[in-house]
Amino acid sequence: MAASATPLSLSFFTSSIFLTSSSHKPLSTLIPNNSLKTPKPLSISSELATLPVLSFTGDKVGETFLDLKAALPDTARAVVHRAIITDLQNKRRGTASTLTRAEVRGGGRKPYPQKKTGRARQGSTRTPLRPGGGVVFGPKPRDWSIKINRKEKRLAISTAVASAAENTIVVEDFSDEFEKPKTKEFIAAMKRWGLDPNEKTTFLMREVADNVRLSSRNIGTLKMLTPRTLNLFDILNADKLILTPEIVDYLNARYGLNYEGDDEDEEDEEGAEEEDEEEGEGGSEVQGTVSEESSDAAE
Repeated sequence: MAASATPLSLSFFTSSIFLTSSSHKPLSTLIPNNSLKTPKPLSISSELATLPVLSFTGDKVGETFLDLKAALPDTARAVVHRAIITDLQNKRRGTASTLTRAEVRGGGRKPYPQKKTGRARQGSTRTPLRPGGGVVFGPKPRDWSIKINRKEKRLAISTAVASAAENTIVVEDFSDEFEKPKTKEFIAAMKRWGLDPNEKTTFLMREVADNVRLSSRNIGTLKMLTPRTLNLFDILNADKLILTPEIVDYLNARYGLNYEGDDEDEEDEEGAEEEDEEEGEGGSEVQGTVSEESSDAAE
């Protein structure tokens, strides 16, 4: 590649249009140094990790693998940091509000005469200098949400899961093992899998059965996630990550290098939500028109 580019560079920079015959400069001073550098590798790599598969009794029954997209070490920290900041900031409701001196009730009458009292001049009892007055530069409702590219967010999640492979195990589906909700049995199963109930543990399952959810909800250090509730914070905040074989296949298909989709499912969900909102607004308008017609008819 470099050999083919050299004649073009020589013929271009040594042309008499750009250089006079009396002032020839060496080629190294004319070609930018950036063009001589090797191109940077792609920003996405594949992280292959082998994970043990445990049965409900805690015995090792096989192995599986995670083959996920992951950002390079130079950019992984920045990608994950941007995604986690986006998630945490978008959770802020921004409903904090204070009243200014113009919005506080009262204060229209002058509290005392301007002169002959020996006191400071006061025109209102709702000044910020008095108790019960307005607030100066206080918070007002605002939108804290920020946006992030979907591919970047997906890359951050896959990078976090790939980085947690050392503390990840795969457990066979145990939804049918709990005939009734029992927290003691769930804690016993966690100990058989080598988990400490006092450590932060995140279970990622395709679906959470009712008995499993009821058996684990009293454990304060435990999180039960599904693909719909999968988020970056719970992955990074967990000491141990527990997967099922079904969710491993989902992660490899959704966050692997062979994924060719473009978040069609998310777009469909957003479109459905927008349609629901439009239908709700339209329904209220229709109801309003019907009520108006009925009132006119009654009159």
